[in-house]
Amino acid sequence: MALDLLPVVGSSAACCTPVTAPTISEDDAQQLARTLKALADPTRLRLLSLIAAHEGGEACVCDLTAPVGLSQPTVSHHLKQLTEAGLVTREKRGVWAYFTIVPGAVDALAAHLGQHLRVGGAG
Repeated sequence: MALDLLPVVGSSAACCTPVTAPTISEDDAQQLARTLKALADPTRLRLLSLIAAHEGGEACVCDLTAPVGLSQPTVSHHLKQLTEAGLVTREKRGVWAYFTIVPGAVDALAAHLGQHLRVGGAG
């Protein structure tokens, strides 16, 4: 019966367990949320994949519009979000912008998540 699951009023058992591992700081949480927000878009995930798949891990914005089926200004907007999140770098060459995945950025993100979100705080 569901009522059996309710705590007994006046029970001597503690209702909360103590924090026994480091937690993520406010600043780190804000930065991580911005990065995850940038990644939480299917087009941006595709763009990262496309950049990584190009020779040398670098792609011109002109090579990214057709595969995602979006206009150049829209693709540029998505790439700006990825750049601001620290996941790609942008280099201007003439009229075109070339994007490269920041070495280790995705691995660092995964490690950061693993460090702060493990059950039991192991890490």
